[in-house]
Amino acid sequence: MASLNIAVQMDPLHSIDITGDSTFALMLEAQARGHGLWHYEVPHMWLDGAVLKARVKPVTVQAVAGAHFEFGPEEEIDLASMDVVLMRQDPPFDMAYITATHLLEHIHPRTLVVNNPAAVRNAPEKLLVTHFPQLMPPTLISWDRRAIRAFRALHQDIIVKPLFGNGGIGVFRIKPDDENLGSLLDMFFTASREPLMVQRYEPAVRKGDKRIILIDGEPLGAINRVPAEGDSRSNMHAGGIAEPTRLTAREQEICAAIGPTLKAQGLLFTGIDVIGDYLTEINVTSPTGLQQIARFDKLNLAGAILDKIETIRAG
Repeated sequence: MASLNIAVQMDPLHSIDITGDSTFALMLEAQARGHGLWHYEVPHMWLDGAVLKARVKPVTVQAVAGAHFEFGPEEEIDLASMDVVLMRQDPPFDMAYITATHLLEHIHPRTLVVNNPAAVRNAPEKLLVTHFPQLMPPTLISWDRRAIRAFRALHQDIIVKPLFGNGGIGVFRIKPDDENLGSLLDMFFTASREPLMVQRYEPAVRKGDKRIILIDGEPLGAINRVPAEGDSRSNMHAGGIAEPTRLTAREQEICAAIGPTLKAQGLLFTGIDVIGDYLTEINVTSPTGLQQIARFDKLNLAGAILDKIETIRAG
């Protein structure tokens, strides 16, 4: 197909790990197909009347650590002039993130934004999952300390985490004999007005927390992330170890249950987290795992995502 102009809204390129970053994999794939790439960060975007503008830099990329990108001269553009915007900045999912989704709605779907900014705003990873309670472990989302203590009394061993965090930051396991819950709640609620997510601890996490990549609602690859010794978190940012895996019948059932909703909402690239038999999160902001799956299974999921983007733009 004809070359596309693709703007990539992401964090600073110098800060990424090119051996694991999924956005970088998408950029390499797009460039290999002859598409043009421009990079910008969220603070470099603004709405001028009805026109969404950004200061962008054309960029070329290569898989060479320390020399993995080269910028051209900065330009001020109307983002609607782009064919595609990849919204790939990392959370936290705060008001800055939410504002960015509102601004991008001014150009989508005339310019294809991946993922659909309205759907991203309405589906932060730890809330979208609550629409599938039959697939989840027992879960509480609450500000109320008595409700949290009652949940802990019922389930004994629990996980407490910030509702809009990422990368395993701020995730705590509270065992039945742990006396730190009160202090932990003080810390969270002093620092933030947001509620907490509390879930029953699933011992199956010691065998891994599976990340499954769905593209337009279809599961196309997965990795298993095993927590480091002495840590209950399996996130690769927190030291989790990736290993190859295959989908179980239960995981296929989970994907079949949520896939139509993801597709209908324009959530083209998502990553779900499954521990044992339970769905714990649906990641829609900047899912990871493409490079690990490529190494283990020789699956080019970045290519599958670009295939879908090209099909939508050609349609």
